[in-house]
Amino acid sequence: MSTEINIDRYSSNPSGFINRLFTQTSSSTPVTATTVETSLLDGGVGTLTIPANGFQVGDSFSGSLIGHLSCVGTATLHIRVKTTSGVLLADTGAMAMSATTNKHWKLNVDFTVRQLGAATVASIASGGLFAYTKNSGLNFEGVNFSIINNTTFDTTIATTLIITAEWNTTNAGNSIYSELFTVFKTY
Repeated sequence: MSTEINIDRYSSNPSGFINRLFTQTSSSTPVTATTVETSLLDGGVGTLTIPANGFQVGDSFSGSLIGHLSCVGTATLHIRVKTTSGVLLADTGAMAMSATTNKHWKLNVDFTVRQLGAATVASIASGGLFAYTKNSGLNFEGVNFSIINNTTFDTTIATTLIITAEWNTTNAGNSIYSELFTVFKTY
């Protein structure tokens, strides 16, 4: 008995949308000494864009971002996962950071499309974990988060994923950048 499995329905899509995979191939520009929300991503291979009407109910994605972090012990850091049109998909909130000097950090985030349609009809559930190690220990610090966006998420328009960082102070000792980012379709 033979069973045919379609691993990725986009791999043979004639519209030019090859797949939903993306891998960052160089480190991002550090977000340092600024209170301006700034991208944590850099170029890579693949795409972070889903075309209009490209989602199906149940489509699920997972992303992982890894990099380096330095922080004076009095700052807060806010990480947001959203679309270029400003639709919020995931949000760590403002995290009170411990003193950290060139330590590793990791962000894991998962998404599942729950309902298709325009804003107020479409729905996406997202959640994840941001973790890092502070200077004075080996235990992980961080936050977990989840959100359901059923007000501004819209599957009828093209969606491009971005991930940003925002510090609450302009201290030169506050810096974060990513070295690796991968996103893939899990279902």
